[in-house]
Amino acid sequence: MISRGFLLTKKREATLDWGLFTMSNDHEKFMRMALDEARDALAAGQFPVGCVLVAAGEVVASAGRKNSDGSFTELDHAEIVALRALRQQRDDIDLKQVVVYSTLEPCLMCFATLVVNGISHIVYGFEDVMGGGTALPLNELAPLYRKKQITTVSGVLRDESLALFQQFFGNRENSYLQGTLLAEYVLQQPVFSTSF
Repeated sequence: MISRGFLLTKKREATLDWGLFTMSNDHEKFMRMALDEARDALAAGQFPVGCVLVAAGEVVASAGRKNSDGSFTELDHAEIVALRALRQQRDDIDLKQVVVYSTLEPCLMCFATLVVNGISHIVYGFEDVMGGGTALPLNELAPLYRKKQITTVSGVLRDESLALFQQFFGNRENSYLQGTLLAEYVLQQPVFSTSF
């Protein structure tokens, strides 16, 4: 069995303008919104990742995964789609005050994009054992990244996120990532109801 810890990769006290970042009620509230985006993606035949961007305690952008079906591209992950939407619609938002809520741990591409754009607060539901990027040792990289301080909270509404991934991988008609380490790991987890 594949295993990986998921409880808390990094957690520091971090105060944003809208209050204490570590408040679990807010985490669950916004993660439920990300889960809604993931459910919409799943209903559209997409990989069920949803993302919500929050600033000053309000959702400023959200998105689900795009183009994981027949028109496959790896450029349209939920975090990237949401960030694009935010920059197009609300360029007045200070990205340093944005908290990202994603149903799946951001991959290396998404994590690096968030970091380079100044986002330093990430909350996710389910761990990506195959491509998760949040454990990247920034202090060992080039100077651009070395001094970045990222706060990551993991496992928020993990079971609800897991249920969507189990539903996706349990349907053999969904070819995206079938047979991968992530699919195997998801399907090895205890089965949860999809009625969340």
